[in-house]
Amino acid sequence: MLLTLRKYLFFFLFLSTLYACSDSRSKRSGKVFIEQKDGDFKLFKNGKPFAIKGAAGSEHLDLLSELGGNTIKTWDTTHIDSILKKANEANIAVIIGLPIPESKHMYFYNDDAKVASQFKTIKKLVNRVKDNPSVLMWCVGNELVFPHKPSYNKFYGAFNDIVDMIHSDDPDHPVTTTMINFQRKTIFNLKMRTNVDIISFNIFGRIESLSQELKDFSWFWKGPYLLTEWGIDGPWDGTAETAWGAKIEQTSTKKAEQYYSRYKEKMPVNDGRLLGSFIFYWGQKQETTHTWFSIFDDAGNKTEVVDAAEAIWKGKPLTTTAPKLNYMLLNSKGAKDDIFLKPNEKNTAEVLMLNGDVNVKRIVWEIYPEDWYKINNVNNTKKPLLIKGLIEHTQDLKVIFNTPIKEGPYRIFATVYDDKGYVATCNTPFYVLKTDEDSRASN
Repeated sequence: MLLTLRKYLFFFLFLSTLYACSDSRSKRSGKVFIEQKDGDFKLFKNGKPFAIKGAAGSEHLDLLSELGGNTIKTWDTTHIDSILKKANEANIAVIIGLPIPESKHMYFYNDDAKVASQFKTIKKLVNRVKDNPSVLMWCVGNELVFPHKPSYNKFYGAFNDIVDMIHSDDPDHPVTTTMINFQRKTIFNLKMRTNVDIISFNIFGRIESLSQELKDFSWFWKGPYLLTEWGIDGPWDGTAETAWGAKIEQTSTKKAEQYYSRYKEKMPVNDGRLLGSFIFYWGQKQETTHTWFSIFDDAGNKTEVVDAAEAIWKGKPLTTTAPKLNYMLLNSKGAKDDIFLKPNEKNTAEVLMLNGDVNVKRIVWEIYPEDWYKINNVNNTKKPLLIKGLIEHTQDLKVIFNTPIKEGPYRIFATVYDDKGYVATCNTPFYVLKTDEDSRASN
């Protein structure tokens, strides 16, 4: 028994020494390279140290640069030529995402023709844009799972062929891939079975424990890393929800506060292994709601989070002139009160401001069905259709509206505009519940 334990101890000490050494290799050539010294890592671009101040997204690049940001990350190569052109004009670096199927799709990786076609397409793109001055590095896949079983060997073969091809065809730019949160098994498999230069994390609420997790696993892995997505709490397990499972969203004001405080208090900025981070999401997107992660609205108006990003990138206190929301009430109740309403019934909602209504130019009230159902557990990318004709009367910060006739989950949204290009957002979920009496009346 003692002999067996000694063998395991020797094996893990050997691995930790081997991979600690491999993480210490410096590559002082190419347009972009990583230099290691005394356990710390620095990214160099065109011969100069380059500290990434990033945003995940590809819009509003001039503003990004003006606010102190210097890098974006994409998830795919859609419109990549246009993105690189705009990035060049704004002096913004780009991590280009190269999407590939997840390892669970072994029907793809067992098809040699499909794998070869994917490799050829990626190789062609890499060689076409690699000399663009805005290219910073490549990200092969996003939030892939890296299993240990031999049955996934063809996935690893396809993945490594892409990574090795980039190293050969484009030695000027490093290669990374991303995982959800900090996963020891994934880090182990990435180090043991791939040749990526940098490990990247997409991390939100789990940033609270990241520094400790990095420290606890440093016996094995001490390499450089990126936070390619970080931000507020997302609409997933652990987020407050209603009795029917609708996730409760914070106001844009509280989101800005959380971005700023989370960065100041939990971002491992003093860790010499961290090469930079990317605030999520620099644009507008639908994910559970059209406002949850959207730092801008679909017309390009800014939320208060833009000011939080500037404060983070420039290292200054958070100040803003944006409208500041406190909360919304629906029939004098908040979202955590589990609001059940009757169909086709008048109700009142109101927005309460933190700084009065002096900055309010107008409020737009909208009601949408809950983005409720997912296909294969994948979020919809298009917001539900607006339900028209329900808003009856608006005055100041209040609205009188009729509930939908159809039973089910909904949200009422308030978008507050000022005259300086800012918006503030909040919403409250509610459930329309038909009673036996309602059913008889409708018949």
